[in-house]
Amino acid sequence: MSEGHHLTAADIAAAIDHTVLKADAAKAEIVQLCEEAKHHGFATVCINPGWVKLVSELLADSKVGVTTVIGFPLGATTTFAKAAETRDAIANGATEVDMVLNIGLLKSGDDEGVQGDVAGVVAAANGQAVVKVILETGLLTDEEKVRACLICKEAGADYVKTSTGFGKGGATAADISLMRRTVGPEMGVKASGGVRDQATARLMLASGATRIGASASVAIVSGGVGEGY
Repeated sequence: MSEGHHLTAADIAAAIDHTVLKADAAKAEIVQLCEEAKHHGFATVCINPGWVKLVSELLADSKVGVTTVIGFPLGATTTFAKAAETRDAIANGATEVDMVLNIGLLKSGDDEGVQGDVAGVVAAANGQAVVKVILETGLLTDEEKVRACLICKEAGADYVKTSTGFGKGGATAADISLMRRTVGPEMGVKASGGVRDQATARLMLASGATRIGASASVAIVSGGVGEGY
């Protein structure tokens, strides 16, 4: 999306997953997150699985989707657990699931195991939710990022995503560009981790991202600088 620098604030808002994933977020903060998402027209609200039912009820009268995280933040749970978590999330109203890749298997050279893990979540989603796969790019070499992207594409995922926001590093324009080149135009690419102002958001979109994960979403669309994820 080379036109990233010419997008309006509303265009940028429509590409953002408005995110709160910290463990100590209380109900009032989740409710506020949903109100902000409706007001600004964000794509989805992204929360931990325990909040999905509440959020799906709060957003029922809106066009804002419900994203949750699977196998988060380490990606080291079993495929059975990730699949069960996915089915539970969808039953509670999730419309998109962001799963964490099994990074250890990727590092071990077990591409078949990684693909099976992603495919297990894709099968559990069964077309009822968009599946994004978090690669945790800060822990990977460029070669591993490419392998991970190709594995996710082969497994039927809808998006590849840079980071959890809880690991080492976050989204970079170079990684977004590499991921976009690797998956081609068919898949989504989500930039997450460290996107805290509008200039960075525009750079990510111009580099090939089609979605942005941020907790500083309000600051991003209003031209300020935010903190957090």
